[in-house]
Amino acid sequence: MESWELRFDTLEALRLSSKGQLSYCSRWQEDEAALEGCVAPVELSPYCGWVLDSLGGQLAQEITPSGTSTPKQSTPLPKRASVEKIPPGTSSPPSSAELSETKENDHLSLLEINQEVVPAVLSSKVAKVEGCIRMYEEIHRLKAKERLRQRQEEQEQMVRAAYAQASEQLKRFDELRELKRHQEFQELQEVMEKSSKEAQGQQEKLKEEHRHRAKILNLKLREAEQQRQRQEELERLRKEEGQERLRRLYSIQEELLQLNQQIDPNYRHKDLPRIDLSAYSNRGNQICGLVSGLIRTTSERGFPTQADVASTERALQEMRGLISSMQQEITAALEEKKRKDEEEKKQKQKELEKKEQMKSQTPTPAQQSGGKQQKEGLQLKTEESIMQWYQQLQDAAEQCVAAFSEIGNCKGNTEVKKIKTNLQKAATIPVSQISSISGSKLREVFDKINNLLSGKPVQTEGQAVAVTQHPQGLEFVCYKLAEKFVRHGEGEVSFHHDSAFPIAVVLSGIWELHPRVGDIFLAHLHKKCPYSVPFYPARKEGTSMEEYQRMLGYEVHDSKVEEQDHFLKRMSGMIRLYAAIIQLRWPYGNKQGAHPHGLSYGWRWLAQMLNLEPLADVTAMLLLDFLEVCGNALMKQYGIQFWKTMFFIQKSYIPRIEAVTSSGQMGCLSRLKNFVQKCLQAEEIPLPKGILTPSFWRT
Repeated sequence: MESWELRFDTLEALRLSSKGQLSYCSRWQEDEAALEGCVAPVELSPYCGWVLDSLGGQLAQEITPSGTSTPKQSTPLPKRASVEKIPPGTSSPPSSAELSETKENDHLSLLEINQEVVPAVLSSKVAKVEGCIRMYEEIHRLKAKERLRQRQEEQEQMVRAAYAQASEQLKRFDELRELKRHQEFQELQEVMEKSSKEAQGQQEKLKEEHRHRAKILNLKLREAEQQRQRQEELERLRKEEGQERLRRLYSIQEELLQLNQQIDPNYRHKDLPRIDLSAYSNRGNQICGLVSGLIRTTSERGFPTQADVASTERALQEMRGLISSMQQEITAALEEKKRKDEEEKKQKQKELEKKEQMKSQTPTPAQQSGGKQQKEGLQLKTEESIMQWYQQLQDAAEQCVAAFSEIGNCKGNTEVKKIKTNLQKAATIPVSQISSISGSKLREVFDKINNLLSGKPVQTEGQAVAVTQHPQGLEFVCYKLAEKFVRHGEGEVSFHHDSAFPIAVVLSGIWELHPRVGDIFLAHLHKKCPYSVPFYPARKEGTSMEEYQRMLGYEVHDSKVEEQDHFLKRMSGMIRLYAAIIQLRWPYGNKQGAHPHGLSYGWRWLAQMLNLEPLADVTAMLLLDFLEVCGNALMKQYGIQFWKTMFFIQKSYIPRIEAVTSSGQMGCLSRLKNFVQKCLQAEEIPLPKGILTPSFWRT
């Protein structure tokens, strides 16, 4: 490795030396012949003889005219001899141009010789030879010069070729530089376009943000304007409500004064002279005084508040209760007197019958056995206590209708008619909105109904509605609300069985807070579906067939009774709703209190149903729907007693239903048999489909 490095160092030193920097011709060998002529020793040319002959002849011709010699004295060389002197194998003689140039040079030389030394002829020959030699040398010099010229031309051609190549390379370089310049310009243009687009995008973004902010500001301004309008509307409504409450106070005061006039402290009943009504009169005067003082205070303060109206309404209710208590006391006294009179009458009648019985004969054994068989069979009528309960509910519904007679018959009064329409919408629309979508929606519906019944204003179709707008508003709303629940049961539940549970849970919560709604609901339910008592109405004398069909629960329009399938669907919907109500409670209510109409009523219904003679098609359908909905709840509540009842249904009651069912009405009975059989085999009643789970109330 070190020797190679030394060699390269030596070569580099030689290259940098003075000789190493000399340039050498690549065509040196071709010009060696020309250079040899310059370096070789001087020799006579092979043409010397020919040149001397030529020069000798010319000199003789030039001397003759001058008189120094004669033609005879000249000894010109023959032409053949001069030619023979040219060695064979040599090239042809010089060209005419060369000869002419040589002659001119020789002529000049001869002129010079003639001028200097004319007589010396022999010495001139030497000069001629030397001139020829010089001429020959000149010829060789010219040849070298020609070759040098050719070489220069070749060099110039090479230079021109190199120049042309360099020009082409320069053009390519210029083109490449132009291309790069165009590319750089294009890239710069693209960068500028990209930056322009980015700037435009940023500008559009700023514009969009500006529009968004302007939109937000417009929304805020609109909200502020709406808030101002709402405030003005609320202020207007507050004034209107204040005026309405003031009118309500005046109307309550007027009604109180009218009711107070009905209490006469000096009143004595002709049949009851011992009854003293002065306590009622004193309390009535106190109530009137309290209301008058309250109205004076509110007039000084401005408009009355809702609490003032509620206080006066409580006073009115107390006055009505006072009147009702007075009437009940009078009625009770009259009934007591009547009862005593009847007891006296019965006592006398019993004494007479006793005397006649002593005379009559004892009954026969056949009559005794027949009575025993009737006692062991099923009942044809519902128990008397249940029928009394049924009648009390119907009387309560009739009293409710009588209590809002003014609203019910408001054909001529436009203002009352408008209040009636608004109250009816406020009561019925929320019930139509009950669904099993989510617990929060169900709670909104419940709050709206509860607020309406509590006397608070609710929004209905953009209007504020409250039961305090009319003295009979609460009774009217209770009646219409209960009626709507029943209609929802016979309509919605009959087609969608799952909807019974959300309707039932809302009604149960309303029932717990407002018991009057529950009583009127039961009255409507018993009237639409007497089997929910259970009660089989009997046809009385003088009752038309259409009226009797209505008593049984059928719908009759233009003397046409509805089809049996439609009738059974409606009855099924109402029984399912009733079965759902008795087992559900409003989850946000008072859980410590008892259910207003709990499972004990369902157990009583089932026991009474099984004590009645079955009806074809109806009884099987009612039992199946009732057990499917609340069978699981009854099983958990009553345990072994419930299973005894199920066993009784399978072994004893279903055969009785089969006995009264025709072959075309076996559908409901077959489903009842299968249901009871599966439950007894599994020893479990399945949960009803659509029951509300705890997760439902979290939605």
